[in-house]
Amino acid sequence: MDAGQRIERTLDNAVAYAEAPGAPPRLAEAIRYAVFPGGHRIRPRLCLAVAAACGDDDPAAAESAAAAIELLHCASLVHDDLPCFDDAETRRQKPTVHVAFGEPLAVLTGDALIVLAFETLARGAARNPHRLAALVGLVARAVGSPAGIVAGQAWESEEQVALSNYQQAKTGALFAAATVAGAAAAGATPLPWRLLGECLGEAYQVADDLRDVACRQEEIGKPAGRDATLGRPNAALLLGMGGALERLKRLSAEAIEVIPTCPGADALRAEIAAQTRLFLPASLAHEFA
Repeated sequence: MDAGQRIERTLDNAVAYAEAPGAPPRLAEAIRYAVFPGGHRIRPRLCLAVAAACGDDDPAAAESAAAAIELLHCASLVHDDLPCFDDAETRRQKPTVHVAFGEPLAVLTGDALIVLAFETLARGAARNPHRLAALVGLVARAVGSPAGIVAGQAWESEEQVALSNYQQAKTGALFAAATVAGAAAAGATPLPWRLLGECLGEAYQVADDLRDVACRQEEIGKPAGRDATLGRPNAALLLGMGGALERLKRLSAEAIEVIPTCPGADALRAEIAAQTRLFLPASLAHEFA
């Protein structure tokens, strides 16, 4: 079973728990709607790739960590799209959760996905309590304050924010969680893997900034030009298209260079090179070659 199949199976099993008898039907429907179909599943793929590079001696723990990170990502998208934040009408080529189900259910869907992420992690990694304790702490750090995705969203309410700080919290935190959690799930020391995730997270955010500036809604599956409209930090607006592309290339190369010594380092380098090519849509990919 390849990584994509492992991720989809684990996510499907996780969402099934939220759909158990007794669940409010529309909430259950909204939770599944928010998770499927997904995008490239870049974060959980990264988690599994790091676990594999470190030996992957507990696949269930790695899969649960990967799924938990993706569920948290989905939760952040549901909340980001709300009228009080981005007020987006589309996501992944379909109406956003608050458009399809109403704002109250969208808030609750995001909340439920956060809880479901930690339930999924607990079920999958329970056979090794020491690793589970480490995984809970690592993943939780990526969600809250002072440097998780909640903090990243909160920076948008501040008068001033450094672009790097904003990107590290808003996007980089879950990428860092993917790398450290993948290592921890396989029994490796997680801290040396954080820099890899931070590099990839910043690279992905730069790519997202480029998509927001240079692509049409039909190509990226969500409203374009929102950063300029809402006054958000954006690397392409601050550095220009050429500067942002150079920054993306530099960060991608640095990510490959900082991979810690591990049994599967060569395979991981190839995987990361392939994944970073997915950061940009087809209309911009030639600029990244």
